[in-house]
Amino acid sequence: MYRPTAPLPPVALAEASTDMPDQRLDHVLPLSPIAFHVLVALANGPRHGYGIAQEVEELTDGRIVMGPGTLYGSLQRLALAELIGEADNPGEKGLHAKRRRYYRLTPLGKAALDAESARLLRAARVARERLG
Repeated sequence: MYRPTAPLPPVALAEASTDMPDQRLDHVLPLSPIAFHVLVALANGPRHGYGIAQEVEELTDGRIVMGPGTLYGSLQRLALAELIGEADNPGEKGLHAKRRRYYRLTPLGKAALDAESARLLRAARVARERLG
């Protein structure tokens, strides 16, 4: 069953039991392709917004190119869903390093990425089997 990927507002997420991570995952899964790739980009550690966009473009061989509106809208929705959070600068230096916002996976984001990866692998296996 397809469910829209727009995350629930923080109040609704707070009402989902923190003792029951599966219930919280039900509110955020399945992930959109952009959300999935953003979480994959953050799986190796914190990144700033533009760095996330570059990583997603590289991971998808240029098939997903996010402009600023898509990127920052997605980051905002993922943060509201508590899949990502702000992070300290991981040690990057340079002209803009102090002004950049850095993002990291939250425990819920890691669980969602794990669950979505498993779902996609199962779907790919079924497709391969049926294609012969």
